[in-house]
Amino acid sequence: MFGTPLPALLVASTLTKLSRGMFDDTFAGIHQLAWFDWAILLPYFGILCILSMYGMHRFDTIHTYFKHRKKATTAEPPQKFAELPKVTIQLPLYNERYVLERLIDEVVKIEYPKELLQIQVLDDSTDDTHSFAEALCERYRNIGHPIVYLHRTNREGFKAGALQEGLKSATGEFVAVFDADFIPPVDFLLRTIHHFADPKVGVVQTRWSYLNKGFNFLTEVEAILLDGHFILEHGARSRAGYFFNFNGTAGILRRTMIDDAGGWQHDTLTEDSDLSYRAQLKGWRFVYLPFVDCPSELPVEVHGFQVQQFRWAKGLTQCAKKLLPGILRSNIPFRVKAEAFMHLTPNISYPLMIVVSALMLPVMIVRFYMGIWQMLLLDLPLIVASFLSLSAFYVISQRELNPKTWKRSFFFMPMLMAVGVGLTIINTRAVLEALFGVQSGFVRTPKYAIEGTQQKRMAVKKYKSRSGWLPYFELAFGTYFLYMCIFAISTYNFLSLPFLSLFVGGYYWAGFGTLYQEHQDRMRHNRQQKLVFETAQ
Repeated sequence: MFGTPLPALLVASTLTKLSRGMFDDTFAGIHQLAWFDWAILLPYFGILCILSMYGMHRFDTIHTYFKHRKKATTAEPPQKFAELPKVTIQLPLYNERYVLERLIDEVVKIEYPKELLQIQVLDDSTDDTHSFAEALCERYRNIGHPIVYLHRTNREGFKAGALQEGLKSATGEFVAVFDADFIPPVDFLLRTIHHFADPKVGVVQTRWSYLNKGFNFLTEVEAILLDGHFILEHGARSRAGYFFNFNGTAGILRRTMIDDAGGWQHDTLTEDSDLSYRAQLKGWRFVYLPFVDCPSELPVEVHGFQVQQFRWAKGLTQCAKKLLPGILRSNIPFRVKAEAFMHLTPNISYPLMIVVSALMLPVMIVRFYMGIWQMLLLDLPLIVASFLSLSAFYVISQRELNPKTWKRSFFFMPMLMAVGVGLTIINTRAVLEALFGVQSGFVRTPKYAIEGTQQKRMAVKKYKSRSGWLPYFELAFGTYFLYMCIFAISTYNFLSLPFLSLFVGGYYWAGFGTLYQEHQDRMRHNRQQKLVFETAQ
């Protein structure tokens, strides 16, 4: 979802040659390269050219955003319903004990005629969330709120299965969906529903905002990454008439559109993107409302964030594999097809970056003996496409969203790039599993009812996923890049160090961060067990 990682060696290798001076025998050495050197350099630069295509697409997204700026959807819909339609609000849950009460407390406050509203709590929980949610729904129902509780004893189809099951008893013509960590504003329905007065509109999507953006450096970076998606990507695609996706929450769908597109399907982990493309291929129009924001909770733990990104990367790649053949064969405009391809395939950059990472050290050694001008003409366009596009994309999105404070985003760019590096290994696994048809469950992102910099006590929950081998692979990659830093120092290539350090920092941050958090969880669990034992005595 967040675009391609930074191929830092592009910059590092160029600066390596700069550090050696500009008056060497520049072109003499290029014909002396052995076949082994070419076998390393050609695939290396070939992959970087592919990665640069996604970098250039970021520039194109920025251009499209500003080109169609005047076409942005206004706060007031062009027409309104004479009488408000019936709406069903679906709240899919799975072991959401920490955030459940906050969610329902806020949803029942939504301003809408009660006789036209139905609230469905779709609970697949296997822990004490089940009994707590059932009692909470009964309490609200007894005081007059139109809330129903539906509990499945299996997780068939995961979230998509729960949503489809809920539709069997849904009374609304329109269906609003909120994940458990969202807090919809009280005027959410009244600000969005009238856009459906146009019978061609199938989805209205709103922008995410964040309850805990300032919790730590990770949440600050996550907010910037998501803002890039919601400000520039959604903004550009919706204004230019391209396909864009419902984000699975904080939006409303027309019931007849869901049925017409084939319903919720669970053969991908991103059922929202899957349904979105199937619906738009059927001719349904989507509306994006950036001025309506819905607060949500960001993952605060390294591995929790990685699990979320794994699910998004694998699901979007599954959608590409499933949908692209039909999209490319359809009679939609070529530019829409091209944008759909770039939207659905960016995660292929992660396995490509693994290959680039493996080639970096031998490429550094080969290019150490070459002059500065031999490949500079190739390096510079790739640097612009990769490094500058990444920085420009997220800084501009912050300027659009926060015109008074956007300059502080510059300070988060190194951390943002390091976080992207930290996702490389887990998202490579996600992409390969998607391409080879390896099935996996829908792993939820842990949520703790965090607002601002405060959080409830984090008990160790049995549904928290374990990282397994992942942090050790990340530490191994970090050590590999640390060796490259040592090599750069030994060859007096000091200007390459800041860029190689991004990779060292990214992999070490992910690996050590995950191991530290799991150690803290074990310690907390042991203290809880000791307390239970002492209380029993």
